[in-house]
Amino acid sequence: MATCISAVNLNYQIAPRTVSKFSSATSSDQTASFSLGASESMGPSLRLALTRAAKSTTTTTTRLLRKKHGSLPLRVFCVDYPRPELENTVNFLEAAFLSSTFRDSPRPAKPLKVVVAGAGLAGLSTAKYLADAGHKPVLLEARDVLGGKVAAWQDEDGDWYETGLHIFFGAYPNVQNLFGELGINDRLQWKEHSMIFAMPSKPGEFSRFDFPEALPAPLNGILAILRNNEMLTWPEKVKFAIGLLPAMLGGQSYVEAQDGLSVKDWMRKQGVPDRVTDEVFIAMSKALNFINPDELSMQCILIALNRFLQEKHGSKMAFLDGNPPERLCMPIVDHIQSLGGEVHLNSRIQKIDLNDDGTVKSFLLNNGKVIEGDAYVFATPVDILKLLVPNNWKEIPYFQRLEKLVGVPVINVHIWFDRKLKNTYDHLLFSRSPLLSVYADMSVTCKEYYNPNQSMLELVFAPAEEWVSRSDEDIIAATMSELAKLFPDEICADQTKAKIVKYHVVKTPRSVYKTVPNCEPCRPIQRSPIEGFYLAGDYTKQKYLASMEGAVLSGKLCAQAIVQDSELLAARSQKAVAQASVI
Repeated sequence: MATCISAVNLNYQIAPRTVSKFSSATSSDQTASFSLGASESMGPSLRLALTRAAKSTTTTTTRLLRKKHGSLPLRVFCVDYPRPELENTVNFLEAAFLSSTFRDSPRPAKPLKVVVAGAGLAGLSTAKYLADAGHKPVLLEARDVLGGKVAAWQDEDGDWYETGLHIFFGAYPNVQNLFGELGINDRLQWKEHSMIFAMPSKPGEFSRFDFPEALPAPLNGILAILRNNEMLTWPEKVKFAIGLLPAMLGGQSYVEAQDGLSVKDWMRKQGVPDRVTDEVFIAMSKALNFINPDELSMQCILIALNRFLQEKHGSKMAFLDGNPPERLCMPIVDHIQSLGGEVHLNSRIQKIDLNDDGTVKSFLLNNGKVIEGDAYVFATPVDILKLLVPNNWKEIPYFQRLEKLVGVPVINVHIWFDRKLKNTYDHLLFSRSPLLSVYADMSVTCKEYYNPNQSMLELVFAPAEEWVSRSDEDIIAATMSELAKLFPDEICADQTKAKIVKYHVVKTPRSVYKTVPNCEPCRPIQRSPIEGFYLAGDYTKQKYLASMEGAVLSGKLCAQAIVQDSELLAARSQKAVAQASVI
């Protein structure tokens, strides 16, 4: 008996649609509800009424979950690992200093009205730090949900399904600072310091890289690799270590110089056996950018390895304790609104209107509203920006180079089973499947999704280019075939063992930008050559990957550029007002 629901993101508008229904679903009490208050100027302003009383902690937590199917509330006992000591790391302190510059900057005599398109993490970050600096952001989100690539929805049973499987690393200093600034550090559930890989040659078995807590970086990472003898032989480890030496010694300049090589080409150039790529880096490539090593730029892998090996807790992972729109995005919105900023849903940009001099005059929304500001930010995916770039700008090299940046397709799959699966961990798992990237039993890893009787597997289906146009039924059938190898004693493709209760499939044909060789020079800085127009997004220039960390940092850098330009922007705005009054 199953309820099958799909979500498709063809134009970055992920909206649920019912595919088929085998049994009537019983609705549950809602634990949170959105109420959209009318706004005179544009789309609905955002409000959130929360009815949850319990909060998660980073240690032992007793949580009262919502009532489901008429049953009594369920009391759950969860144990998290302690929050790692991140505050004294160089990268964390650097991120904290950048945050402090907004709070400590001189208060503007007249705050700038900055119109920000896109309420993903990049747009939310931009607006948050502009508000910290005393300006008035107006954040416009095209859809009716916050989060962009971390968006999530609630189905008729009260269960959540997400755009992606989101992991928060210790090597995300700007994200970790953001949680601290918002006072929500307790919403991260830290897991043991390990990386766990499935073993395709031994169905149902796993191989672990365990990072010892007693050792500093990079010794903890080196020992984790040396102690794992199931995936790599000693000769392969030695050859890989020798191959990595130039990256370790050459630093950031060496890393950047490898952008022209794919992972597979770089490995071969360094004399690293192909089996190392097959055993480890196929899984890493798919986890980092949803593509295989023959396509992924080696720079992407080296940036990740640099963070993971140079920072003691860099590769330590945490899950958010619930759905991202409520548990992460809403605290940012509350912060923005508390400082006088605005956040509006259902406010899609239809056109960027220009002045005679080629600068931005206003954003025209689909609902006919015209939004004017002192400065403008596009914090949408790069593919959306490319659709809306005015013709007058298309010959400018800054915008021409964007054509090289293209979002990669990805599919996120959620399957609820009729029983609790045993062959899993309270952790992220690398499937090493040809069709799947990473997965987790969210009924174990996430407090809000906890269920003692049923498992809910959330899986990233990648590479997805050949599958994104396929039916949900085809995708689920292929996923079940792969799961039968991961759970040989518990799952059969024909469901003669564990049965599917329901599933959700979320397709995103254009997700993070595809990090192929030679795309790094095409990534734009946040300050565009158009006066008063800025960009934010993980595809813009910043030292992290196409990731949540990259998105948040891009927003901070965008806000920094606007604050630096604030006097110029204010003078420009006053001049425009004076000219308009003369006319």
